[in-house]
Amino acid sequence: MVGGKEARRAVITGIGAVSPNGVGREAFWRATRAGGSGVRRISAFVEAGLSVQIGGQAAQFNPLDHLEERDAPHVSRVVPLLLAAAAEALQDAGLDPAAMDLEARRGISVLVGSGGGALEFVERQFSLYFSGRDRKCSVYTIPSSTLGTLASEVSMRFGLRGFSHMISTGCTSSTDALGYARQHIQCGTADAVLCGGGDAPLSPLITRAFTLMKILTTSWNQAPERGSRPFSRDRDGFVLGEGSWMFMVEELNHARARGARIYGEIAGYGSTCEAFHRVRLEESAEEPARAMQMALKNAGLEAEQIDYVNLHGTATVLNDRIETRAMKRVFGAAAYRIPMSALKSLIGHPQGACGAAGVAATLLAMRDGQLPPTANLDAPDPECDLDYVPEPGRRCALQHALCNCIGFGSKNSALVLSAIA
Repeated sequence: MVGGKEARRAVITGIGAVSPNGVGREAFWRATRAGGSGVRRISAFVEAGLSVQIGGQAAQFNPLDHLEERDAPHVSRVVPLLLAAAAEALQDAGLDPAAMDLEARRGISVLVGSGGGALEFVERQFSLYFSGRDRKCSVYTIPSSTLGTLASEVSMRFGLRGFSHMISTGCTSSTDALGYARQHIQCGTADAVLCGGGDAPLSPLITRAFTLMKILTTSWNQAPERGSRPFSRDRDGFVLGEGSWMFMVEELNHARARGARIYGEIAGYGSTCEAFHRVRLEESAEEPARAMQMALKNAGLEAEQIDYVNLHGTATVLNDRIETRAMKRVFGAAAYRIPMSALKSLIGHPQGACGAAGVAATLLAMRDGQLPPTANLDAPDPECDLDYVPEPGRRCALQHALCNCIGFGSKNSALVLSAIA
């Protein structure tokens, strides 16, 4: 109760997914729970002669299933990724905007998290310009390059008239978007928010730029599915990925009033910035731990009540070591008994969409009582000594779970998800 009134609670009633290891929510989940990888060789990387030739690519996804052919040159690949996942989330929630009147569509807002936004589209436009084909540049180069337009594309596709906002906080973007959706629900500025994240960074120049930072693995071009190796002693960098995971977030009573099926509640959110470095993490793990502690406090839970943690788990030497340290700061001795796993071992790192991917996997794990595995954990690092749920995964009933995210620019964000009785 807050001020004599029942507190407003944010629940998830619909999930949509376009993932490297499966297009559609259930295809994504079947592959994920079975340890199926979506990491593969990327022909454009091979043709460009890049040292990194693999990525988490949604190869089965056809953008033209979600875009008119005449529109495809004018938007980034992330747009159809978002539209597909958003359409599935709405359908899964039992909502059809085309059948709604204007007032009902005014009641649904859009909140999208993306780290790179339309960088891939910008790269295409510059390629045309600098190769003397500037007349082929899109007339929509400016609006389609602007980050905020991604949310507008979703709103326009479904005729949704609530607020339409973008969150871009690096790798924590979609985690923060879900946290902000919850806050809007709590304070009464929204009853329903179509929310999640998408990123499409698999282009030659973006990949080359990541390579300059020496944070991508170059060791597994001939065995792509083995390339993403969180917490394994022989890990040497992450695998870039793409995808989109979207959710219908509603106020609990709003969802119940229309008889919606509920996957779970966004019970807590926390976020910090350690203000340390553009890329590196500070060794103490104090601020990543504090973000998780804030999320737990926000949810009204003790650390020992968490049944599972979905890890950021990038497979860089630094990130995995420090995230393990953060878990020990948060959970103490319980860190050794709480199962944890890293989705990026199966899909690569979809940048700002990774938090939403982890939330989708965790909610489906909660639904089915099945923990997804951490793949490629062949030789555990002695400094990474927790229970990372190696293949083939594990049966486990979940009441409360924590989803952790760590981003460039010293950002840390975490969500607590809880089952609704």
